[in-house]
Amino acid sequence: MSDQSVWGAELYDTLVDGGVSIFAYVPDGGHKVMIQKSLEDDRVQSIPLTTEEEGVALTAGADLGGKKAVLLMQSSGTGNCINMLSLQANGRFPFLAIITMRGTFGEQNPWQVPMGKAVRPCLEAIGVHVLEVERPEELKETTHAAMNLAFRSNCAVALLLTQKFIGAKAF
Repeated sequence: MSDQSVWGAELYDTLVDGGVSIFAYVPDGGHKVMIQKSLEDDRVQSIPLTTEEEGVALTAGADLGGKKAVLLMQSSGTGNCINMLSLQANGRFPFLAIITMRGTFGEQNPWQVPMGKAVRPCLEAIGVHVLEVERPEELKETTHAAMNLAFRSNCAVALLLTQKFIGAKAF
């Protein structure tokens, strides 16, 4: 497990340096540092959502307005996005989601396990490229790869921050 205050700041800076100026999110403890930094940074817009699927549409709208947006969410919200991801598939809008994983490595909450297991196959079935970070030294390079796929190749991309990377919640 890595320290969120370190990786969250590094990930945030990488995204902003890459031109991301809109951070859409459903509140999640796994994204606490990035959400807080986006709220404090006058260079970006921080937009809270009521559901993850709103973020899919918001990222498409950001592209139409000439902005780069990222959707921050937990893996449990993936199921809420699947139908809306047809928008990216048909419109070829760039899409980048940073997803904190639950239900996998070391999970202690059985309610998180089914969706955790389904995240990658569901996203790939709708055409989303899935990249994973398991170790701190992979974060920056994998984030750059995800941003290039999304914003230069107009692909839908999910960057999964695995439980090996962020750690499992103890219950």
